[in-house]
Amino acid sequence: MAKLGGSAGQAGAERGAEAAPGAWSCPAGLRPRSAPLPPRVGPMDALCGSGELGSKFWDSNLSLHTDNPDLTPCFQNSLLAWAPCIYLWAALPCYLLYLRHHHRGYIILSHLSRLKTALGVLLWCVSWADLFYSFHDLVHGWAPAPIFFVTPLVVGITMLLATLLIQHERLRGVQSSGVLIIFWFLCVLCAIVPFRSKILLAMAEGRVSDPFRFTTFYIYFALVLSALILSCFREKPPFFSPKNVDPNPCPEASAGFLSRLSFWWFTNMAILGYRRPLEEKDLWSLNEEDTSQMVVQRLLEAWKKQQRQAARHKTEVAFGNKVSGEDDVLLGGQARPQEPSFLKAMVVTFGPTLLISSCFNLIQDLLSFVNPQLLSILIKFISNPSAPTWWGFMVAGLMFVCSVMQTVILNQYYYYIFVMGLRLRTAIIGVIYKKALVITNSVKRESTVGEIVNLMSVDAQRFMDLAPYLNLLWAAPLQISLAIYFLWQNLGPSVLAGVALLVLLIPLNGAVAMKLRAFQVEQMKLKDSRIKLMSEILSGIKVLKLYAWEPSFSEQVESIRQGELRLLRKATYLHAISSFIWICTPFLVTLITLGVYVSVDRKNVLDAEKAFVSLTLFNILKVPLNMLSQLISNIAQTSVSLKRIQHFLSQDELDNECVERKTIPPGYAITVDNGTFTWAQDLPPILHSLDIQVTKGALVAVVGPVGCGKSSLVSALLGEMEKLEGKVYVKGSVAYVPQQAWIQNATLQENVLFGQALDPKRYQQTLEACALVADLEVLPGGDQTEIGEKGINLSGGQRQRISLARAVYSDADIFLLDDPLSAVDSHVAKHIFDQVIGPEGVLARKTRVLVTHGISFLPQMDFIIVLADGQVSEAGSYPALLQHNGPFAEFIRNYAPDEDERHPEASKTALEDAGDEEVLLIEDTLSNHTDLTDNEPITYEVQKQFMRQMSTMSSEGEGPGWSVSRRRLGPAEKVTPPTETKANGTLIQEEKAEMGTIKMSVFWDYTKAMGLCTMLFICLLNMGQSAASIGANIWLSAWTNEAVVDGQQNNTTLRLGVYASLGMLQGLLVMLSAFLMAVGGVQAARSLHQALLHNKMRSPQSFFDTTPSGRILNRFSKDIYVIDEVLAPTIQVLLGVFFNSVSTLVVIVTSTPVFAVVILPLAALYIYVQRFYVATSRQLKRLESVSRSPIYSHFSETVTGASVIRAYGRTQDFVAISHAKVDINQKSCYAYIISNRWLGIRVEFVGTCVVLFAAFFAVTGRSSLSPGLVGLSVSYALQVTFALNWMVRMMSDLESNIVAVERVKEYTKTETEAPWVVEGSRPPEGWPLHGKVEFRNYSVRYRPGLDLVLKNLSLCVHGGEKVGIVGRTGAGKSSMTLCLFRILEAAEGEILIDSLNVADIGLHDLRSQLTIIPQDPILFSGTLRMNLDPYGNYSEEDMWQALELSHLRTFVSSQPAGLDFQCSEGGENLSVGQRQLVCLARALLRKSRILVLDEATAAIDLETDDLIQATIRTQFETCTVLTIAHRLNTIMDYTRVLVLDKGTIAEFDSPTNLIAARGIFYGMAKDAGLA
Repeated sequence: MAKLGGSAGQAGAERGAEAAPGAWSCPAGLRPRSAPLPPRVGPMDALCGSGELGSKFWDSNLSLHTDNPDLTPCFQNSLLAWAPCIYLWAALPCYLLYLRHHHRGYIILSHLSRLKTALGVLLWCVSWADLFYSFHDLVHGWAPAPIFFVTPLVVGITMLLATLLIQHERLRGVQSSGVLIIFWFLCVLCAIVPFRSKILLAMAEGRVSDPFRFTTFYIYFALVLSALILSCFREKPPFFSPKNVDPNPCPEASAGFLSRLSFWWFTNMAILGYRRPLEEKDLWSLNEEDTSQMVVQRLLEAWKKQQRQAARHKTEVAFGNKVSGEDDVLLGGQARPQEPSFLKAMVVTFGPTLLISSCFNLIQDLLSFVNPQLLSILIKFISNPSAPTWWGFMVAGLMFVCSVMQTVILNQYYYYIFVMGLRLRTAIIGVIYKKALVITNSVKRESTVGEIVNLMSVDAQRFMDLAPYLNLLWAAPLQISLAIYFLWQNLGPSVLAGVALLVLLIPLNGAVAMKLRAFQVEQMKLKDSRIKLMSEILSGIKVLKLYAWEPSFSEQVESIRQGELRLLRKATYLHAISSFIWICTPFLVTLITLGVYVSVDRKNVLDAEKAFVSLTLFNILKVPLNMLSQLISNIAQTSVSLKRIQHFLSQDELDNECVERKTIPPGYAITVDNGTFTWAQDLPPILHSLDIQVTKGALVAVVGPVGCGKSSLVSALLGEMEKLEGKVYVKGSVAYVPQQAWIQNATLQENVLFGQALDPKRYQQTLEACALVADLEVLPGGDQTEIGEKGINLSGGQRQRISLARAVYSDADIFLLDDPLSAVDSHVAKHIFDQVIGPEGVLARKTRVLVTHGISFLPQMDFIIVLADGQVSEAGSYPALLQHNGPFAEFIRNYAPDEDERHPEASKTALEDAGDEEVLLIEDTLSNHTDLTDNEPITYEVQKQFMRQMSTMSSEGEGPGWSVSRRRLGPAEKVTPPTETKANGTLIQEEKAEMGTIKMSVFWDYTKAMGLCTMLFICLLNMGQSAASIGANIWLSAWTNEAVVDGQQNNTTLRLGVYASLGMLQGLLVMLSAFLMAVGGVQAARSLHQALLHNKMRSPQSFFDTTPSGRILNRFSKDIYVIDEVLAPTIQVLLGVFFNSVSTLVVIVTSTPVFAVVILPLAALYIYVQRFYVATSRQLKRLESVSRSPIYSHFSETVTGASVIRAYGRTQDFVAISHAKVDINQKSCYAYIISNRWLGIRVEFVGTCVVLFAAFFAVTGRSSLSPGLVGLSVSYALQVTFALNWMVRMMSDLESNIVAVERVKEYTKTETEAPWVVEGSRPPEGWPLHGKVEFRNYSVRYRPGLDLVLKNLSLCVHGGEKVGIVGRTGAGKSSMTLCLFRILEAAEGEILIDSLNVADIGLHDLRSQLTIIPQDPILFSGTLRMNLDPYGNYSEEDMWQALELSHLRTFVSSQPAGLDFQCSEGGENLSVGQRQLVCLARALLRKSRILVLDEATAAIDLETDDLIQATIRTQFETCTVLTIAHRLNTIMDYTRVLVLDKGTIAEFDSPTNLIAARGIFYGMAKDAGLA
């Protein structure tokens, strides 16, 4: 600040008798006036002293039209001195308000702070010294000008304010004050002019005219300079700030003001990322205001408020107390009930941040119009040889300053807006997660998990993507109107022609955008159906292999893909057209405007200033116009998302009150009075008028046929169903074991503890009771073994036992057990009943409700409830029901074993050999034995979808986040067989984030997929386009330099014609290159997807066992999406920007060759920054992708297990886990946003230097340059910043996106199984005739490096024999059947069917001739017809016949659609039993000679099981049948029984002989009560 005392050139009143009092010395360079003109004295002049020799406020002769400029003493002493003060006082109110709301604890008084304060006090003293000196003058009779009193007073008070502010900031915990840095900077800046003036004056006069003020001024200058330097240092962190427990706090919080402006605090991470690939531990913690906890809470509160208002409004409307008749008329009839608005909630939450960003945006928009004005002055300066040289340097300097300010402000704006977008996404994810935990089942039915996950991934992301465009709503109209205003000033009304064209193009752009939008919607539909089909294929891949159905499903996928590519091609052509419009628009507008301008009036001369300033303004105009179409389509998409989210958030929630937990009649644990329940309000009730009382500590069984509502009853007790009438009382905490075990992707121990603290004794007891101890010995990591997604590496029995162990460990009061015994072998079931559930078990004193199909346990029950059609048909104790002689008694007499066996003593045989019992598991679990995956309960299949859809959406989502320590496995991710990871018990390798730069081979792969010639042509066309663009502008520059004859230019027509044709050529070349790019892109998309699908359909089963479905699906969804829609446009833009930047440099160098000198240092700086950035940002992007999947996997896991989570009351914990996962993802997102800003500032600085040097060299070489060339060179330079920034961003985008090609390629090269058909050796027609199966010395292992599962089996099954296969878990039963189908290939030995070695024929020839009814009945979404016969080989009658035999005919004929009945995903809309019957119908249709039953009737009640067994006996009488059995009664009448033990044959004979032999089989039969 000019020191507001002695100001520049002001000499002070001269003491001298000859001088009049108050006279001013004449500053150098000002000639004394010869004749006094009557002065027009302004108010400022009066302040500075009037009279003959008073100083004027402004004198252009002194300040402008001279080679040695200066400001008048009056100006220096007044305005210049006041400027900083005005700034500080103006900023004060806002700043104090800000400090009130941001208290960070006080900072201890440090030396720095003392020093700053001392300087402030000194400055205050200096100012007051000046003031008193003026009074001293007054007293001594010299009358100083009023300014000598005003200025020191103003400055003095301001300095006092600054000093107080330093202390106030310290008490509020401000470490570095931006407000004061700017204040001190302005003080120094404004004091530089007087600094120079005073020295010049003293030198001119040879003496110092006012020594006192001269001295105080230089003291003042030294003090403000010191204050500025000190203010750049930051204080220590506040004293009481929460002590940072944070291992890695974000340096932003403690960064200084300048560091924040330039994002310097990020540099350390950039350097680290350059030295080595970043890892998750390198990321900084989030600032508190960005954490999920805070953000979600704020949005939730705002949303709840909206809901309350809407509810209030609803009641008001209902009572009509507020809406009077008058309003009715106004509102047009009935007042509509008000919906709670999610938009308002978001505005309330995030509005303030948006407002701050809008201020930055406004300043930046206004600044962008300063440079064209400066360019205009520069060109005028060049055209005027007599102008002082310092003008030119001044303009160049101003251009530089203006560009730097623009850069700083723009990057601050982006920082605020992107961080707001990030918070928005976090908040939406959190709110949806919380909602998903409380929605009712009917809502769940409407929206599949995939859809809810979509809300979280896609829709939340849309809001984040929209954020940067939001301010355009007001900024675009502002920029457009300003640009038109300045253009009008430049070219007059002819500008309207150009503007008219722009306006006409808006609807055209809009139409293209709408069309694109429509294509996108269609394409999304196709994509969804393709992904859904793929996810079903992956979940049912084993069934496809067993039935040899792969080709049929491949074709379905391919046909959807064809449609998708058709649309894609149309969309890319449209894109090409729109990019043509986009390139041609600015050009056409310039052309038409200039054309009209020169044609309207011959006197209109096109000079450099008009042409290039207009060009620059049109370039500014281009941006908002282009963005508007983007904005409109983005808003359209986001509004759809907004509706979907709002709809989901407004859905019904489970009624917490529907189960009374407080009161209950004494002595009872559960009572239901006249309860009627339904799954959804619009469905008929499932359970009606139930009256049930369960006394405390009772053991109650719920029995009944399939589909009678047993599981629904358990759900009703949990409060999961909607209660239509009646009351439900449940007293005490609840533990729940669902029918399909819900297992988390965590360690076995975490699954059992389920969030409770570890009590080693209770934990051990639980494991023993649930028969898990033997399993732990076998599992690679004991209880620290990590369990895969949905328990994939456990057998069905193990999953169920873990689910049970979770309940037992929870030590609740009431246990609701939904058929936990069906998934385990009969002897294990007995052990669990005895040790856990039964009267002697661990839970003996608790209340237990057990749904069961097992008859043998019923005698030990305290009470039995028999359900039929959703009602209690009878209830009572076992003896009472038998005496009652109702349907129950009849059923028991038919199915129960002999009387004397009815009360089996708690037989220990089952566990006599517990060691032996589950050693069997060894091969299993290590090998993730297929048994295990077979055993997967049914809805699990369905729920696999989750993961699937999830990862589909997850943007770059990597396979589910396995919580394994990340071991780096070389450059690419590898999946290692489990044995290699025995040590830490992980089954599935974590998918690796790629490291380091992308290999060139990947780019080469993509180029080959596109076609080499195509790529070459595209590059050539882009070069041509740049050449045409330079040509057009050089032509324009030559035109503007053309001599003016008689006030007009000649041959304007020729000039216009050439200019126009060069422009059209540009557009044409761009369009051609875009079309070629479209063709190449679609070609690449087609070939890559085809290769991927071809390989995956032929991958062996073991690949699917060790690779999470989400990971494979990710390739088909996310990566294919990138290849389809992201890569080609990215390459297109990159090429465009690259050639643009090159052409800029070419133009500047040709016009000012000296510029070549600075190109090298600037290029070096640019490449240097770019290398740092790309290394860091690429890795941040990868970390972001890898950390995104776990959010969605966890979410889908939560939705699947919501009922379990609620039953155990763990909702809050799960919300916290979700928050933590989102925060991990946010950390990399946040760092990525900052990395872009860090880069932006540095790259734009390089661009700004280009502007500076272009202008600077233009000024130095002005004598040899024409205005046209200067205009050309500088207008190009003004664009370069944008181009350079985009180039780095696009290179980095290309690097992060080309990874998709790498990942897809990797999965097209995995090993495949044997060929489907071997042409040279196809089996004879009608093979196998007899169905004789022979194993010779057969051994097999799951994967190389694992132990053998079957060892030297040799046996022969004759045609038509019925053989039962039994054995304890893991004995190799399922493996044996898988070998028959060659799902597992022989390690040695061979299998012969009708004397033909199965290894010699193609897989499909083999598999299509065998039939299996698998353990998991897997259906695909589609018609029932498609599920029975995907190839359409059988007639309608055949199908009905098969349905008749499988007891499904009544059900199917009752459906309106009959055979076209739509099965939902995974057959969800059929009960497990019905699905099993559909599988039976498939087998009946195929009628092959060999039938394999793999525990096919485990999920069916005994009656249906009997019917099925009867069907199998009659229909497959002549066939060879191999049955793996849990229920021994199904195989007691078979020809022979094979007992397997640890992969070898233990016994093989007829059942009667085996029982007589009293071996293993006898023991099993005895357990089952059959011997």
